[in-house]
Amino acid sequence: MARLPRLYAPGLPHLAQARFTSPLAPSEGSVAALFDRIAGWLADEARMHGVAIHGWTLAPDQLLLLATPTGPTGLAALLQAIGRRLAAHLRSGPVFQGRYRSTLVEPGAWVLPAQAWIETLPLRLSLTDDAEQWRWSSAAAHMGGAKQAFLHDHGDYWAYGNTPFDRQAEYRRYILAGLSSRESDAIGRALQGQWALGSDAFLNMLGAGAASRRPVAARRGRPRKSLPTPINGEVEPAGRKDEAA
Repeated sequence: MARLPRLYAPGLPHLAQARFTSPLAPSEGSVAALFDRIAGWLADEARMHGVAIHGWTLAPDQLLLLATPTGPTGLAALLQAIGRRLAAHLRSGPVFQGRYRSTLVEPGAWVLPAQAWIETLPLRLSLTDDAEQWRWSSAAAHMGGAKQAFLHDHGDYWAYGNTPFDRQAEYRRYILAGLSSRESDAIGRALQGQWALGSDAFLNMLGAGAASRRPVAARRGRPRKSLPTPINGEVEPAGRKDEAA
């Protein structure tokens, strides 16, 4: 079965997940040092390939990104570059499990849930009991920690308040409240299927030509049959053949 082309639309945020072939636990040096190195590569390659990073988290088994690329190949080029750098550093073969997964998320509705979903990954993996303390993510920067130079906060985050303090305080409350199971499940399904996440109006806009391919899965089952063609005002009986055939 042919694989789906990447779902892309200019100016819209993408949620992406790249899983590692095996958990990052280098035999030499500390995991923390390797994670710091990968974070540095992310900053470099984002600038190099014109990708605005809105949120990110690096975990032993995966890298999650919420980003808006300036072109259809920017996100792929960024992740490929990180993969090459990591493979060279570890002196290994491919470091990612095949293709990364990605989807489009609707601004004004799903950007902040997707960002929170990314930044709470360390909690779900039991890597920490405080998302703000996991330093290989954008969580701390969004909740009052040191600013990350390569981070480009999305407009939905800026709408949280008029000052950095207001935005950080409001976002901290949002993170502590947690996503609903409905929201988490919807994000996970969209990423797994690589279908767009948003309202009907958003999906219709993408389907009308704004996106590189259809944004939702086709309905299962055979196409509906068309009605028989009337002949002299009567419906042609089933199974009748055209004499000219």
